[in-house]
Amino acid sequence: MRRFLLLSFLYSSFLLLIFSCKTYQLTDAKPISNSETEVENLYFSSNEDYVYKCQMEVYGNDISGILIIKKISKTTHRVVMTSDFGNKMIDFEISENDFKLNYVLADLDKKMVINFLKNDFQELLKRKFSVNESFENNDSKIYLSNVDKKQYYLFFDKNSGLLNQIIYTKKKREKIDFSFEAKKHTFAEIINLQHKDFKINIKLFQITETE
Repeated sequence: MRRFLLLSFLYSSFLLLIFSCKTYQLTDAKPISNSETEVENLYFSSNEDYVYKCQMEVYGNDISGILIIKKISKTTHRVVMTSDFGNKMIDFEISENDFKLNYVLADLDKKMVINFLKNDFQELLKRKFSVNESFENNDSKIYLSNVDKKQYYLFFDKNSGLLNQIIYTKKKREKIDFSFEAKKHTFAEIINLQHKDFKINIKLFQITETE
């Protein structure tokens, strides 16, 4: 299965050279004036462990395991992935600008695989977003954050105030759709990462809940 996962990464990269992502456009929303200059993703801000059942779908094939995320400093998280039987697959420390690989299973020790996980978790764990423009639709307040060639659209539920979606784009091309199901600001029970330029989907389901 691990060998198939690696081949899928290689195959998806080849497809990426042929097909480009669609340009992302915000629809069914109107611009609004807003005093917010910064918004935050607080789902990984607690000092407690975040433990999830992890399910990956790679080109129609399922891979599962356990994912543990722990905040170890103000800006850095430690991420550990194991198999369902508890065998460690990868262990790394990550912040918005740094990445330290502590351990990786030999079958996964490929630059493409490491970069894939690094980029995904840097985006998932990014906490602060400066606000450049604000919008709203019937359900959400939407904040646009521009960072170099990257853009983030953050959707906050109007009623609960909870973050329920982040659309990450690069050079105006949609890259990843992050969706969250949560009851409080510091913990999401379900997280879904859907790639737009790879046929890869990652779903995280709560195992333990933080205070």
